[in-house]
Order: sequence, then structure tokens, then C-alpha cells
Amino acid sequence: MADGQAGPKGLGVNGSSGLMRAFYDEYAGPLHRYVMYLTHDSALSEDIVQEVLLRAWRHPTLVNQTEGSARAWLFTVAHNLVRDNARSSRFRSEIATAETPEFASPDQVDATLDAWLVAEALRTLSTDHRAVILRAYYRGSSVADISAELGVPEGTVKSRLHYGVRALRLSLQEMGVTR
Repeated sequence: MADGQAGPKGLGVNGSSGLMRAFYDEYAGPLHRYVMYLTHDSALSEDIVQEVLLRAWRHPTLVNQTEGSARAWLFTVAHNLVRDNARSSRFRSEIATAETPEFASPDQVDATLDAWLVAEALRTLSTDHRAVILRAYYRGSSVADISAELGVPEGTVKSRLHYGVRALRLSLQEMGVTR
């Protein structure tokens, strides 16, 4: 480096494209493999290698001042950048996911809220009314099937359905449900 214009392996301070290309060809592959080994993230590895080579291009005298080779300087800088990135992402609490999270649509939220409110209102009913309503509206059983299953007359099932639905409606109104 007699003229002060050459950096590592002839990397010019002015960054002549031929010299930079040769420097890139020699070190980019090994650097990328090393950073990929450390991060297991291809995109992050490419970013870090690009940053390392950019620093070498901007400060060629630093690369030559290190004891040892330019390779040692490049790998040290890459290692430090990986470590800095890991510290930074830990504080940002970044979580890597393969896909974007799904958000519930307003319809799903409303349906879930409605189901929760109805379940709460059902808990306020008597055991007899709740049993008939669950069988009729949730299981889809007929009056005759409910009558046979519970061992009560069909008229009693119809009466319990009528008064149970009325009590359910009243309970929902007390909870503030208006529809």
C-alpha cells in the first residue's frame, strides 16, 4: 500500500468496481456460509454480509491494520454484527413465524360473544328447562325424542320449552342483550 489508495487485496479506496468485484468474489461466499451457520436465516445472513463488505469498502485501511489477514477482520466484524443483531432482536421481542397471524373477523368475534352470553344465560335456567332447551336447540332432537329420553309427556316437554325460552330471553335482557 505504497500510495495509500489500496485496501485489502487491492481493494481501492475509491471502490473501483473490478477490485471490489474480486474482493466480493473471494470473501462473500465464505462469509455468507459462516453467518448462515450462526443465524440460520438466509435473509439476515445476506444483510449482514452486505454490511460487512460495505464496511470493508468504506474503510479499507482498517482492514489492512489488523494483525492477520483481511479474512480475519471480515469474520470478526460479521460475528460482532450477528451478536449485535441477536441482542437487538431480543429486546424487540421479535418472534419469527412462518406465516402472518390470523385475526378474528368481526363476525367471528360477534358469534363467539353471542355463544358466551347464551351459555351464561343458560346457566341461570332451572335444570329441567336447560335440559329440554339443550336437547331441542343444540342437539336438534324432536319433542317425541326428548319426551322418550327424559321420561316425561310430550306436553310437559312443550311447556318446558316455552317457559325455558321465555326465561332465557329474560336472562339475556338482564345481561343487556337487546336483540
